[in-house]
Amino acid sequence: MHIHKVKMRNASPIDLESAVSLLRKRFGTDFDRTYVENVIIPNFLASTYEGERLFVPMIDLKFTKENALSRDLWGLLNESWKPAPELGVTVFLQALEKRGPENRRKRIYMSALTPDLYRPMYGDKVVQFFERLLHESNAGKPLMRPYLESYFHLFWDLHLGVKGDSIPRNVRELGQSFNTVLAYRDPTLRIVYDNYMRVRSHFPFLKQWIDGRVDDLLSGKTPNPEQTFVYWWIRNSGDGEHFTRKDVVFEVIHNLMALSQWGSTLYSVVRRLSKETGDPDTRAWFKKTMEGQYDDASGEAFTPLERFVMELFRVISPNNGSISVLEEVRTPPYPRVGYVVSPHAATSLHAGHWEYPERFDPDRYNKVPTSHQVDEAKCKQMGFAKCPFDRTRFEIEDGRKAAIYNSAFGTAYAIVDGNPLPVCDYVGFAPFGFGYRRCPAEQLTIKVFEDFLRKVWNSKIELKKLDIANPELLPIGPTTVAGDDVGFIRAT
Repeated sequence: MHIHKVKMRNASPIDLESAVSLLRKRFGTDFDRTYVENVIIPNFLASTYEGERLFVPMIDLKFTKENALSRDLWGLLNESWKPAPELGVTVFLQALEKRGPENRRKRIYMSALTPDLYRPMYGDKVVQFFERLLHESNAGKPLMRPYLESYFHLFWDLHLGVKGDSIPRNVRELGQSFNTVLAYRDPTLRIVYDNYMRVRSHFPFLKQWIDGRVDDLLSGKTPNPEQTFVYWWIRNSGDGEHFTRKDVVFEVIHNLMALSQWGSTLYSVVRRLSKETGDPDTRAWFKKTMEGQYDDASGEAFTPLERFVMELFRVISPNNGSISVLEEVRTPPYPRVGYVVSPHAATSLHAGHWEYPERFDPDRYNKVPTSHQVDEAKCKQMGFAKCPFDRTRFEIEDGRKAAIYNSAFGTAYAIVDGNPLPVCDYVGFAPFGFGYRRCPAEQLTIKVFEDFLRKVWNSKIELKKLDIANPELLPIGPTTVAGDDVGFIRAT
């Protein structure tokens, strides 16, 4: 398996002033000075700790999400190299108390990604993307290169309704460079430096371009604006107090980071389902699932195909953990930051949550609570005196008969036309985070990979690991550089 996780280098155990001086001397001749000051030095000085495996699907508010991003990455999101809330913020890096009443900002974000919108608004775009990716002309060839070359067409189409030649060259180039930085992640590497600075050189144009495309959506210039995320964000932002126009632009930029996980997830799914070299149990469950009524929930919370994808995500864990900022118990002697990562994979695979956590078993999700079921009675049954989070609702204002609710653990979910569209609110299913911090794109991502698997099954495709001696190394997702050694053939 040609894959490696890139780790950060550790600074020498010297006093702070001497350490910083050594870093400047070591890297100052090879890299731009502002890059050294704002990327390399913060990277070496930050401390990140692995947190505990949780026993309820909820992160305490003391573990704040406020600016919970490694300091060396802020230069990818802001020209100032640091947080600048006056220029826009993202809910992914915002403390709960700053999101408005009842986690309002999160609910507005989620209003664009509720499952009822997927098939009528976004599904055709995703299906067409996989039709091209898995076209017979790509059979027998490495898959991840064509994925990376076409992914950003889907990204900009979903967000802004822009695709093909309408996406400027430097916007496409910025996206590729952004992805490369996240994949290699070590700021002392020349490939990271070159791509980081390329992102920054295109950044002013990117913000202006996104803002202009938002204007096009509002004016009706862009056809079918309702088929974009931005359209629903704006429709449900009310007076804009908790989701401003600048926030809309910033959320789009941040999603270059958030949705980059699709690449590494696809790679892992293909490997697990590969003929001959994949996981036999996963392949057997896939066959069993698709030979049945895979889109019929039959009274359960989730359809068989949805359960299969959820189990894939549990064992693959597209996101390694949820990062939080810690507050020191004393005033630090110098400016510094510490992070803790609440682990996703270790929690999903913990024997305290499942009888057989190592087994691939999609039916396990028929026996766990959903967000709609986690109410006051459920909390008291578990021994809580009251719900950790008050159950509230946010009425969607875009014309649908819908609202965003939350479970007693803070997990947001939608009720549309009186029908709950819940998520698995159980700590043993942790690939998308916990409680009020649960990823708002979880259900969208599940739907996307359902469509991938439908295409694989209905087109009689066999996924496989290719016999390539020296596969091309590609930046396919956060902290993941992999050899392009997966592909597909037509089943015989």
